[in-house]
Amino acid sequence: MVNGISILGSTGSIGRQTVAAAKHLGVPVKAISVQSNIELAERQARELNTELVAVYDEDAAKALRRRLCDTNIRVAGGEAGLIEAAVIPSADCVVTAVSGAVGLKPTLAAIDTGRRIALANKETLVCAGTIVMARAAEKGAEIVPVDSEHSAIFQCLTGRERTELYRILLTGSGGPFRGKPVSELRDITPAQAVKHPNWSMGAKISVDSATMMNKGLEFIEAMYLFACTPDEIQVIIHPESIIHSMVELVDGTVIAQLGVPDMGLPIQLALTWPERGPSMSERLDFAALGKLTFEAPDLAKVPCLGLAMDCARRGGTATAILNAANEVAVALFLQEKIGFTQIYDCVSKALDSMEICSDPNLEEILDADRRARNFVREHFD
Repeated sequence: MVNGISILGSTGSIGRQTVAAAKHLGVPVKAISVQSNIELAERQARELNTELVAVYDEDAAKALRRRLCDTNIRVAGGEAGLIEAAVIPSADCVVTAVSGAVGLKPTLAAIDTGRRIALANKETLVCAGTIVMARAAEKGAEIVPVDSEHSAIFQCLTGRERTELYRILLTGSGGPFRGKPVSELRDITPAQAVKHPNWSMGAKISVDSATMMNKGLEFIEAMYLFACTPDEIQVIIHPESIIHSMVELVDGTVIAQLGVPDMGLPIQLALTWPERGPSMSERLDFAALGKLTFEAPDLAKVPCLGLAMDCARRGGTATAILNAANEVAVALFLQEKIGFTQIYDCVSKALDSMEICSDPNLEEILDADRRARNFVREHFD
């Protein structure tokens, strides 16, 4: 088990559940980071007695300094503060629970220290998977995935040679609109899109699950995490969200990881691995489940998934453009500036309009990210 952790994105859904898991396990939280929610950040910092709070918004950081002036807790601001939280010496593990490409630089900084990365920020690998995984191998940094699907695959593959793997079976619930006619999707509201049938998540990832872009991002993430080609990954719709993913071995054996749909399980595992301990989550009741069902995704109905899978095959900056355009498009949808089906239009047009660099360095990836965001804002906002 790790001896101390830093939580990047401590006030989000994964961040709050990580705080709960750390308290349950008795793991000290040395640093936290937030975007701007200083009310909750102050409560967390005082309760956990952290050494550092990083606040991405500089004005909010100044306000939090005043609120914590009666303590010894330091407050850092901006991207530099986020990186400082990621590399704080007293933590041997950083939980990257921030949403979006903002997690890339802090994750790379933490990798450079050789500590464990409990990876919940899939955009880091979506944008720069080749660079991140190569850096982790060079620095001896252990990456333990926190996404339930990738945690499942990680567990299924542990102790096995890469040559034993035939393919990864990446499961997804299908989102809240599985079964709804395509003709009705144009009228979906943000309030409807954020109501996931099985998981309690933040607004952005809930919308991504509704469009199934999230499964596309997970497809790309799995490709880098487990050194697979796109042809070695198959997406399977599994509405009950009990099987979190499976691996098929070369002899036809399929190994699955099952559990209740509770992010507390993969979060705790990332902190205790390779050990395990009693969790706060419920136990599976197989008799109550009755049955588990599966179906193939309808890519005509969820074109964002197909678009992401195509970007995985194209490689280079295609995945960074996909991710950045989607982040802005989802924000515009949540602000009710575009419709639900226009999310796909935003991302597709950004990809069609921008040149793809086949073997980018980090600066070229970040430049593609900026240009994709600007394209969507200029053409759809």
